[in-house]
Amino acid sequence: MAAVDKYNVESAEILANSALHLPITQAAPIYEQLLTIFPTAAKYWRQYVEAQMGVNNDDATKQIFSRCLLNCLHVPLWRCYIRFIRKVNDRKGVEGQEETRKAFDFMLSYVGADIASGPVWMEYIAFLKSMPAANTQEETQRMTAVRKAYQKAVVTPTHHIEQLWRDYENFENSVSRQLAKGLLSEYQPKYNSARAVYRELKKYVDEIDWNMLAIPPTDSCKDQMQWVAWKRLLAFEKGNPQRIDSASNKRIIFSYEQCLMYLYHYPDIWYDYATWQAKSGSMDAAVKVFQRALKALPESEMLKYAYAELEESRGSLQSAKKLYESLLGDAAETTTLAHIQFIRFLRRNEGVEAARKYFLDARKSPSCTYHVYVAYALMAFCLDKDPKVAHNVFEAGLKQFMHEPVYILEYADFLSCLNDDRNIRALFERALSSLPQEESIEVWKRFTQFEKTYGDLASMLKVEQRRKEALSGTSEEGASALETSLLDLISRYSFKDLWPCSSKDLDHLSRQEWLSKNIGKKVDKSALSNGSAMTDKSTSAPSGVSTASLKVLRPDTSQMVIYDPRQHHGTTVPSNTTTAILAASNLSNPMATVVGAASNPLSNPTVSMVDGVSSNAFDEVLKATPPSLSAFLAGLPSIEGPAPNVDIVLSICLQNDYPTVQTKKATSLPSQRTAGPAPSTSDLSGSSKSHPIPSNSSFRPRDRQLGKRKDQERQEEEESTTVQSQPLQRDAFRIRQMQKARGGSASQTGSVSYGSALSGDLSGSTC
Repeated sequence: MAAVDKYNVESAEILANSALHLPITQAAPIYEQLLTIFPTAAKYWRQYVEAQMGVNNDDATKQIFSRCLLNCLHVPLWRCYIRFIRKVNDRKGVEGQEETRKAFDFMLSYVGADIASGPVWMEYIAFLKSMPAANTQEETQRMTAVRKAYQKAVVTPTHHIEQLWRDYENFENSVSRQLAKGLLSEYQPKYNSARAVYRELKKYVDEIDWNMLAIPPTDSCKDQMQWVAWKRLLAFEKGNPQRIDSASNKRIIFSYEQCLMYLYHYPDIWYDYATWQAKSGSMDAAVKVFQRALKALPESEMLKYAYAELEESRGSLQSAKKLYESLLGDAAETTTLAHIQFIRFLRRNEGVEAARKYFLDARKSPSCTYHVYVAYALMAFCLDKDPKVAHNVFEAGLKQFMHEPVYILEYADFLSCLNDDRNIRALFERALSSLPQEESIEVWKRFTQFEKTYGDLASMLKVEQRRKEALSGTSEEGASALETSLLDLISRYSFKDLWPCSSKDLDHLSRQEWLSKNIGKKVDKSALSNGSAMTDKSTSAPSGVSTASLKVLRPDTSQMVIYDPRQHHGTTVPSNTTTAILAASNLSNPMATVVGAASNPLSNPTVSMVDGVSSNAFDEVLKATPPSLSAFLAGLPSIEGPAPNVDIVLSICLQNDYPTVQTKKATSLPSQRTAGPAPSTSDLSGSSKSHPIPSNSSFRPRDRQLGKRKDQERQEEEESTTVQSQPLQRDAFRIRQMQKARGGSASQTGSVSYGSALSGDLSGSTC
């Protein structure tokens, strides 16, 4: 298995399956390789140990069990263990039975709380019942042991809890009905509580994949869902649903141990487990969890800091110091953060001198950056109350990190705390004289902000002008950047989120500034209408920075097209046939597709070609088109714009002699129209809002047929519904003209709606 792909689950399964068909001498190296990568894979351990048991290699079997049992709380693996113990001890008589009983007790102490442990309890009880009793005392001891086993089993939420309760009832009644009544009444509430908890617990357990291998965290949906499922189960167990104080912690520990079999590489699970142990008062157990965590994730700095924090909090300073020293490692590989945290640790526990001594050594390290100087200087200033030492540290770092704008700003903040405005100005001047132009933007910004806040008017204006002159070469505006604008004034007289103008004024000024910077350029109208280069109040309000660098980009809505679900990504349609086909397919809903965009694949990326695929597939579709439909499509004119003209399309339909299929309901409509007044469009469409009209009955107005009429608003709504659910008739053009005349007033407001070809409901509006 390649090192780069050692957590490949598919490869691991192939190896495990191949090992099943090999002799144990050849299969053992494969199992060892798999279990090195997946040390908590219970199914591989079980497969490995069964292979050893198959050849009666008892010593190897015992060694394997000693390596895996305590880390893999998996019932099938433990049942394999008890089978091995019973096989070994069956030949030893009474002594062997006692060893087997101890093995059962050992197994139930670890996996007896598992929801799948019902068969284990049953096997244990059956074993106890089978033990021989030479006298009355031994018989009494055996019955007592069986009773205790039953009483533990019936209060444990397992899949077999109801069967265990029935067996317990039968057992007590077989011993003594008088005694059974009292014992059963005592344990009935506990059993009912355990059964209720089982029903809730099963919901969480069913979400877990018990065949999952422990791999590092990934972004896959499956891994994330498994993490969520385990977190839910842990939260459920922490809630102590059975309200049992003595057994609650054991169940939580068991759940964490099972969780780590599958989320072995998740540092947050290890951290949660350790902190829960510490909060429960088990500090030693928390330490052991952290030790196991670092064995599983030796490169995790987070867990090392968490472990060191625990050791320091309980007063074990030497252990904590060793952990910090392990983070330092080799001088070349030590991170800057490790230097800083170790200095803080030494300052907390060994004093100022120890921290200063290590700082002097750390500054010589090749991995030392300006962060170490800033951290130590601020520690000396805030904790040691020694501004002189802090000032000297900043000055020493300035010689090495003058090219770092962030270091300059940190130094300036420190001087601001000292109210040393003279040295602040000197620092800015020194830094700006040495920093490259493109790296000095933030320093100029802070310099101008400082003068606006603490300087006089002359110095304020002077620094602002200098900033413009210095940064004019970094922008495309060039000389125009030197001009003074009203935005500069707003910047000078604003404070935090307070502005000397309204938001509308600020937006207007930002737009004007953008226009002024683009004079002489070809400006896209959509950029102006959509504000593609406009700045909002939170960013355009200049604090010494040109708004050109704070543009908020917005999408160009002029390039947006209406989505059509009938178009498939990666299909390119010839421009001469696309228009006709889309026009024909959208007679029922002309707003569904932008025909003009579809005729130009470059303007509609949803119909562009993928990987150079041509339009041969579409040509094959055209070859299979009936001749009558092809003649109709060829007769459609080329249409440009967002939607075809419905009147033109309907008139073309009337001029073609392609065959149509008419239903009985449709053929009865012309005779019905001649028998009475013009019907509403909902009556013609046969949609969900209209009532069916039998073909052998004559048409009558709705008020006569039903004997009651809806109010005027309902009538107007029904009359505005369009004919879409029935095939177009020969007089469709006439219907269209009638509809336009009837809905003339509505069309002036742009509310005439065209129904959907699928449902007949109102779908979209056009003006």
